[in-house]
Amino acid sequence: MAEDVKPTRKNLMAIEDRIELSERGHDTLEQKRDGLIMEFMDILDQAQDVRANLNADYERAQRTINMARAMEGDVAVRGAAAALKEYPEITTQSKNIMGVVVPQIESSRVKKSLDQRGYGLLGSSARIDEAADAYEELLESIILAAEVETAMKKMLEEIETTKRRVNALEFKLLPELYENKEYIEQKLEEQEREEIFRLKKIKAKKEEEEKEERKAADEAEAAAA
Repeated sequence: MAEDVKPTRKNLMAIEDRIELSERGHDTLEQKRDGLIMEFMDILDQAQDVRANLNADYERAQRTINMARAMEGDVAVRGAAAALKEYPEITTQSKNIMGVVVPQIESSRVKKSLDQRGYGLLGSSARIDEAADAYEELLESIILAAEVETAMKKMLEEIETTKRRVNALEFKLLPELYENKEYIEQKLEEQEREEIFRLKKIKAKKEEEEKEERKAADEAEAAAA
């Protein structure tokens, strides 16, 4: 509350400094928020494309695996899957987007040749190969989706945090500082007016005393004559 602030010029200067600092911080945070929103919209567009590709890859993988099971049998499909010797490797790094650290997922050995799949030419068929291709592409889409979705989530969290800080400055701290500044200025003006009035009274009293003294001196001189 403004009434809790002592109305002194020192406090007025301190509040003016805080207002200047808070206004600069508010402007900086607004710019950061707007920049984050633009980056988020770009990631959102990317995420929509990734989701569409992921759904398409999932449907293709389901179709090809169902066809392989129907034509080659579950035993052959399971045997081909069990023959896998080299598993995909996934590593995570990080990148910075306007101060937000988001993951960057890298994968290797996802797409494989027939030899790398372990079952070889004799233990395979065109339908099993097609299913393997489809699931390898699906896995790549899942990895990319995980990266994009995580980045989007972190960006959204940072946007919300920045918006709360902007609102706290705009709707709480700055209004309180403006109110305190106005209160101190009003009190200082009142004090200044009171001081001027007091000085005028002192001056008027002094002039009245000097007038009385001169009158008394004149009367004394007249009586002596």
